[in-house]
Amino acid sequence: MAELREKSGPLALLVGFVCFVAFETAAFQLLRFLTSGLGEANQYQPENTIVSNWVKTTAFIVLHLALVIGAVLVLSNRLPRRYRGQVMGWFYLSLLMSFGLLIPLFY
Repeated sequence: MAELREKSGPLALLVGFVCFVAFETAAFQLLRFLTSGLGEANQYQPENTIVSNWVKTTAFIVLHLALVIGAVLVLSNRLPRRYRGQVMGWFYLSLLMSFGLLIPLFY
């Protein structure tokens, strides 16, 4: 006999989405503060090089990845079993968001 798994309902998905948005907002604000000393403020000056902005970009992506992996490890141990199926979906979305958050990081 096949094992029946409980699926998380629409309310659980909504709570997961709200928590995801809150996490991404807090992570972005924290990482923007941590990487504020890196990079050039004025992107369009004649002597501007890509190196300092590349360091800021790389530091942001690596730190965001570390935060996301840490959150996945904590959540996969703390959440009840029926909600754990959502964790990997939010993880993949967060990986895509790390590149999307680079746009507001430089503006």
